[in-house]
Amino acid sequence: MPWPSRKRDKGAVADKKEPDAKIAKTEKETSDKEEEEKSAKPPAGSSKSGWKNWKKKESESGGEESKITYCHWLLKSEPESRLEKGVDVKFSVDDLKAQPNQTTCWDGVRNYQARNFLRSMKLGQQAFFYHSNCKEPGIVALVKIVKEAYPDHTQFDQKDPHYDSTSRKENPKWSMVDVQFVRMTKRFIPLAEIKAHHLAHKADGGPLKDMMLFSRQRLSIQPLTQEEFDFVLSLEEEKPH
Repeated sequence: MPWPSRKRDKGAVADKKEPDAKIAKTEKETSDKEEEEKSAKPPAGSSKSGWKNWKKKESESGGEESKITYCHWLLKSEPESRLEKGVDVKFSVDDLKAQPNQTTCWDGVRNYQARNFLRSMKLGQQAFFYHSNCKEPGIVALVKIVKEAYPDHTQFDQKDPHYDSTSRKENPKWSMVDVQFVRMTKRFIPLAEIKAHHLAHKADGGPLKDMMLFSRQRLSIQPLTQEEFDFVLSLEEEKPH
């Protein structure tokens, strides 16, 4: 049996103030803001060179610009212990690796936009496993979707922190997917480094210019374009700045 509610969508600020749009997934309401503050001083001098090197690699490989579609994901989870309604919501990449077949359900999402992203996930798609609400947030691993969206059992469990009394089994509000560990990234990719590239790309039109990690910081499930995913993954080959 999976652990109860170890991953929750820390809800984004909903576009509409819906009473059921609970704050969920592994982060407090201010956590992403705190993370952004922690990364307010990005490493100097790294962004443009990284973008130029990436463009050169793309040109050499004959790659074409990808269409603006979301085919990859970024999933946030808390690696450090924190109690919510008496339940420890900690779930690190090491916890995922310790699960049977290194697979778990991604439960507890209680934000409508994040839920819709879950429902859009397709079998085999890859996602970044992102450590959030910790001393140094960032990407630590790759996972893949091994089961598409199905009803989240925690919404019906009165002992679970994410129990939703308004949800009905005949028409459940909330969904989850199953994810499986693929591999650790070759190095830790910190939020501060990603932000440095994002800021540079906003100026020069690079692939991270519209990355949702910086426009909808509170969403713990975020879509990535192929271009965004490829660029961020390429950072694991570079020396940390």
